[in-house]
Formats: sequence, structure tokens, C-alpha cells
Amino acid sequence: MVRLIFAAILVATVAPAQAQGADDAQRYESCMAVTRGEAQKGVEAALAWRREGGGAAADHCLATALVARGDASEGAQLLEQLAAEDSSPNPAMRARLYGQAGRAWLQSGDSRRAWAALTDALRLDRDATDILVDRAVALAGLRLYFEAIDDLSRALDLAPGGAEAFVMRATAWRHLDNLELADDDLARALALAPDNADAFLERGNIRRLRGQNAAARADWLAVLRLDPDGPAAEAARVNIEQMDIVPNR
Repeated sequence: MVRLIFAAILVATVAPAQAQGADDAQRYESCMAVTRGEAQKGVEAALAWRREGGGAAADHCLATALVARGDASEGAQLLEQLAAEDSSPNPAMRARLYGQAGRAWLQSGDSRRAWAALTDALRLDRDATDILVDRAVALAGLRLYFEAIDDLSRALDLAPGGAEAFVMRATAWRHLDNLELADDDLARALALAPDNADAFLERGNIRRLRGQNAAARADWLAVLRLDPDGPAAEAARVNIEQMDIVPNR
């Protein structure tokens, strides 16, 4: 099985502007620390703080805890609401909140809503490379590979050292049957990060498409060596099994 592997989606910590006082900031950090330790306890702590008037800071902790607990769509909706209501004079803060909502939608499997939230984020902060990369993931989920390549290319123009973005763009080129450009991007990725398991996974995928089974197997075995417990390793194992069942394409 050859599949599109991008990145795990996590909601990063961005304290809302409303957590201004020292007591609020300390309560926020405490709530987030509980969430990082155990998501369900984070939900409970955030709800308790909310009842005490914790406002947007409590809501942000709650949204983060919901995503961590696996209720990503519920967390995404709350993050979008926080972004829409945010009173910070700094547009980058609202962009971060929309960006977090987009990542949560991606985690829930809703690429269309992720694209919408991430587009809102980029209207506020057009040079945010991480948000560009996340929107590329959403576009790929919608099979809009040329558009995903556009976002990845802009992200790489802004931050040329992003090995993962080169791997992601190579994957998009593969879906468009342009294996030569995919090879070029993988060469750049491996020059930047010689132990990048995702790059070896993708190179194996391309070699398999070319009928270079021994080389594909070598790349997928490299994935198992570099990251035996990660999602790339799971894909590599499935690919090897499939190749053994159907050795010729």
C-alpha cells in the first residue's frame, strides 16, 4: 500500500490575550500542565476554571484538552470561536488560534474545515510557514495537489531548511505522476536530514512505482531501522507485505 504520509497534528500552546494577570497566567499554565499529563483531567480542570469565570484562557485550555482527549472536532470548534472573538490587537495571535483550529480539524479528519480555518489564519499572517505547511496537508487531503505544492513552495521560500516540507512536496508530485520532481525534492530532504524516515518511505514508494523492488525494499527497511515505532514504519511494513504478495506491477 502506498499512502500519503504527512505529519501528526498537535495543538501547540498559545495563551489567549485575556490571560493577562499573573494569577490568570499561572492558572493557565497549571491547566495546560494537567492537560499534558492526562487529557481527561485537563478537561475537568478547564471546566472547573470556566465555571469560576476563567474566560478565554480557560476555554483555550479546554479546547486543547478536548483535542488531546480525542475530541478534536469539538476542540476545533471552540478554537475557531476563540479566534473569532479574540480581542488582541496583534493579528498574529488570532492567526495562531485559527491555525490551531485547523490542526484540530486535520486531526479529526475534516480536511475541508481545516482548509477554511487555515486560510483564515493566513489572511492574518501570510508568512506563517507552519500554517502554510498545515494548509498543504489539508489541500492534499482534498486531492488538490497543485495547490498543496504552491503552499509548500512558499513555505520553503520562507524557510529553505524544511526537510519535511520537501518530503511532503515530493509526495504531492508523486500523486501528480511527476516522479522526477519528486526525486529532486527527496534528494534535497535527505541532504538536509539524512536520517529522515519519511523521506526513505517516500523514496521507496517511488522506486516501487518504477519497478525497482530491491531498492524500494532497502528504503523501507531503512525506515524500520530509523523509526521502528512511528507511523512511517507502519506504512513501510504494509508496503513490504504488499510487494511480497504482488511482486510485479
